[in-house]
Amino acid sequence: MFRNFKMVSRVVFGRGCFNQLDDILAEKRSNYNSFVVFLVDDVFEKSGLALKIPAKNKDFIIWVNVDDEPKTAYVDDLTQRIKNYADRLPAGVVGIGGGSAMDLAKAVSLMLTNPGSSADYQGWDLIKKPAIYHVGIPTLSGTGAEVSRTTVLSGPEKKLGINSDHTVFDQIVLDPELIADVPGDQRFYTGMDTYIHCVESLNGTYLNAFSKAYGEKSIDLCREVFLDSGSDSDDKLMMASYCGGMSIAYSQVGVCHALSYGLSFVLGTHHGIGNCIVFDYLDEYYPEGVNEFRRMMEKYNISLPRNLAAGLEEDKLDKMVDVALVLEPLWENALGAGWKEIMTRDKIKELYQRM
Repeated sequence: MFRNFKMVSRVVFGRGCFNQLDDILAEKRSNYNSFVVFLVDDVFEKSGLALKIPAKNKDFIIWVNVDDEPKTAYVDDLTQRIKNYADRLPAGVVGIGGGSAMDLAKAVSLMLTNPGSSADYQGWDLIKKPAIYHVGIPTLSGTGAEVSRTTVLSGPEKKLGINSDHTVFDQIVLDPELIADVPGDQRFYTGMDTYIHCVESLNGTYLNAFSKAYGEKSIDLCREVFLDSGSDSDDKLMMASYCGGMSIAYSQVGVCHALSYGLSFVLGTHHGIGNCIVFDYLDEYYPEGVNEFRRMMEKYNISLPRNLAAGLEEDKLDKMVDVALVLEPLWENALGAGWKEIMTRDKIKELYQRM
């Protein structure tokens, strides 16, 4: 059966379109008591962007810290803070920041309407009730979080997304001006996330014409940004992220993302750089993509951390393997239905030890 998946229903793109946010939210402010929650990366707390957030007097701005990748405990804490703020649900939740800030916004919007802990919903299609209206505004481009049906969280036992049609944003605002001042190395690591998305999607067993069309466009835009360095690179990178996210919506990622989840859960490695670290060791699976990726690294003078697993205790190494193996759809997309015979625990451990 073909999957009937959810897409972002409303999108605005263009330089300066962040200024339209007030008008967009006005449609959801049903009465005088309505309020909106803004979850904003705390790096912007004393920035010009903070002054442009169209918060009304009843709105609640929470400056979220994403020095570490989102954890279920943090989602639960943020959800409770909002419930304590008012005796009613907000009219909307707006996430402003990179992939982690947007993932927090998606997760909180879900947990405001679903009981229990966010850790209870790590998996596929476990959410039962629709989320609060939620808006995503990326200030980094590459994760595809603005269009994906998952919010990636580290829980007590695993790093795994809340994968649900209810997770998808109702509205996204794509303003290339918001990514203009991102530091070069961070821009590279996040941009490589979408490049690697597409390499994995285009080489996967789940590939179809839908995901191929988006994946090919995204990877071409990545090449223009990271190899050609032409004009309008911020606009192109923002659209590469969007198209890359759409490519995996009807497909999947693969070996790199599965392994990077284990790296992140145990060592706390951020997703973008974690993908880069892992991908550099995957010549066996994605030879052309890895070769092109190394050309991009050379052009941007990127030097990756090495020997992360050197001297790592056996129990931590085993935990990394456990976390990676949970992601069965990723392995099947990469290696086919018989992936368990190919990607054994010993093989995964060997790959980690090389890193």
